[in-house]
Amino acid sequence: MDHGHDMPGMGGMTPSSTMNTTNSTMMHHHKMMMHMTFFWGKNTEILFSGWPGTRTGMYILALILVFVVSFLVEGLSHCKLIKSGSTHVVAGLIQTLLHTIRVGLAYMVMLAVMSFNGGVFLVAVAGHCLGFLIFGSRVFKKSVPPGKTSDLPPMSC
Repeated sequence: MDHGHDMPGMGGMTPSSTMNTTNSTMMHHHKMMMHMTFFWGKNTEILFSGWPGTRTGMYILALILVFVVSFLVEGLSHCKLIKSGSTHVVAGLIQTLLHTIRVGLAYMVMLAVMSFNGGVFLVAVAGHCLGFLIFGSRVFKKSVPPGKTSDLPPMSC
């Protein structure tokens, strides 16, 4: 007699037989824990499932990528690509394209930081810092025309 152990959609398998199958399957897969507080270590997932994995070289590559993307966000925030003689339509399309790329990259940095890995957080801040130093501050600029610092409005927080 069955005694109601069959569950709908289980194909006649009892919960105990599915547990054995599930447990043996889970033993073959490495399950990453999602952190909700900052932690230090190379065993993390950044942006994509299973990436960078557990290898140190891939973790360093991920840190370099986050640094470069955050640096590019600052570069795009302070770039001047529109020529003074451009039509309003061309200038508007260029601004829209630059804004779209900048926001997309900024969201990628935000999602990477949401891995709560301390190293990722530090390289994201360092990338923004160096990017602002080079592109946004007056350190490397000879003169700044009044009212013209970028083709794009500043990103709002």
